[in-house]
Amino acid sequence: MAASVFQAACFHQCKSNPRISSISKAPARRTAAVLARSSNGQQNPPSSSNGSLSLNDKKAFPGKAEADVVVIGSGIGGLCCAGLLARYGQDVVVLESHDQPGGAAHSFEIKGYKFDSGPSLFSGFQSKGLQANPLAQVLDALGESVPCSSYDSWMVYVPEGEFLSRIGPTEFYKDLEKHAGPNAVQEWKKLLDAILPLSAAAMALPPLSIRGDLGVLSTAAARYAPSLLKSFAEMGPRGAFGATKLLRPFSEIVDSLELKDPFVRNWVDLLSFLLAGVKSTGVLSAEMIYMFAEWYKPGCSLDYPIHGSGAIVEALVRGLEKFGGRISLRSHVNKIVVENNRAIGVELRSGQFVRARKAVISNASMWDTASLLPKETLPKSYVDRINTTPQCESFMHLHLGFDATGLRDDLGIHHIVVNDWERGVDADQNVVLISVPSVLSPDLAPPGKHVLHAYTPGTEPFELWEGLDPKSNEYKQLKQERSEA
Repeated sequence: MAASVFQAACFHQCKSNPRISSISKAPARRTAAVLARSSNGQQNPPSSSNGSLSLNDKKAFPGKAEADVVVIGSGIGGLCCAGLLARYGQDVVVLESHDQPGGAAHSFEIKGYKFDSGPSLFSGFQSKGLQANPLAQVLDALGESVPCSSYDSWMVYVPEGEFLSRIGPTEFYKDLEKHAGPNAVQEWKKLLDAILPLSAAAMALPPLSIRGDLGVLSTAAARYAPSLLKSFAEMGPRGAFGATKLLRPFSEIVDSLELKDPFVRNWVDLLSFLLAGVKSTGVLSAEMIYMFAEWYKPGCSLDYPIHGSGAIVEALVRGLEKFGGRISLRSHVNKIVVENNRAIGVELRSGQFVRARKAVISNASMWDTASLLPKETLPKSYVDRINTTPQCESFMHLHLGFDATGLRDDLGIHHIVVNDWERGVDADQNVVLISVPSVLSPDLAPPGKHVLHAYTPGTEPFELWEGLDPKSNEYKQLKQERSEA
């Protein structure tokens, strides 16, 4: 790292799923989106359409200022929704506050180095087969595809040692035997034997229908009953009974199996944290079982998009526009306009009104969406749920461009560091995630160079930054100090 060409540390306060974060070259305040060349995100991501950007958005809205559906925010969720609506004949416009689309998945370029701002690990990117990916299915419906490079491992650095962790059913047993002992192997096998039979039901219920409210029952019953019933029949009575736990915390399954080995329980918490930003006590079993099926069944692989995660955003935008959809950047939404208990459009910060003939869809977080709506239109139950939903901590990001001369050829794209199991995976600066995507997509860096994105995943205390002036020396010094981890 001594040969780094440049470094850009960043801080971000996330108000949603911490695995979907946004990026900036300077810290952002809790109530702001981000600064220039950054955006507000992650998967339930908050939209950059409700923040403060140093961009000139005073010009009039381009094109016809109305549509059947107005979508606020161009994160992955907003673009998928808008693209599919356009695909099925709706007149759609996406309004994005930032100067480029993608939310947390957008990329940015500095001095010939192209960086991912957020997600970089994708559990397979096929639209059909063993690892059918819902995002790939959306692209398929839009007639788009994203070329990928496949791989099957990441480096792990834990107190017990370091090892190359491979996905698949057998390789991980060898790592467990070496670093945790035979008891850990037996408990891990016991866990897989219990949950992999449930994966058919988890995968029959697509991720988009898995929600933490009663609406999931009507959604599942109406749309997925045939595939669920088929899965239950194949699993038998015992398996079908176990599938009732899909919408319960994954920790309940772990506890019911009486798993005691410290490494196994820590590893489960780490996987849960990487997937959803919370320990196994806070993640739905369906999500974890879905992930286990993708990582620990024969024939599985991981995929990284050639040209970076920004290639996914570009494909979604192409698909949207192919079917007549529009996207307007630097179109900051100030409020959602409601008449007679119906959203009829939005008002931009420029003062322009954009009419929605059928619906307004928000790809913003629940907090941001509530702030866009007139207070009197919000049900008390919804307001109470917002007020009682805790925000995760912040992200500290570090982006590096560095010299690849003399580095080993098998450097690997992903590296996970856990400093101390006793502190917990959600402890301050205890877990660091590192991605070197130019290993698989060399075009992301100049010849002979690499790009690196490291971050602490939703564990950076916001209180350290609150009230600091981003232009002050105190702020810059704190950024330098906190990025040392």
